[in-house]
Amino acid sequence: MKIQLNTDKNIQGSEALEKGVSEKINHELKHFDDRTTRVEVHLSDVNADKGGENDIQCKIEARVEGMKPMFVESKNSSKEVALDEAVDKMKATLKSALGKMRDQ
Repeated sequence: MKIQLNTDKNIQGSEALEKGVSEKINHELKHFDDRTTRVEVHLSDVNADKGGENDIQCKIEARVEGMKPMFVESKNSSKEVALDEAVDKMKATLKSALGKMRDQ
């Protein structure tokens, strides 16, 4: 599973951030690793320098063999919490979609 991190101009991308995101995705989505080809994480600060509540947005796109791409999104005041929430949503989405495929 290839993991790609994208940040906007308002969020400082770094090796540490990229490593943390990769470790989180690999750990939380490891059960889907055999079917998932790529996961893209998009972190953005929707209010830029203005600040505000829930202004950090995390979107995750997962590409699974034989299926259309799946998207989830989360907003929070913290990058870490927005990422955690989005990963939890993606985990549930993949579990549901792949469970339905097995039932067919």
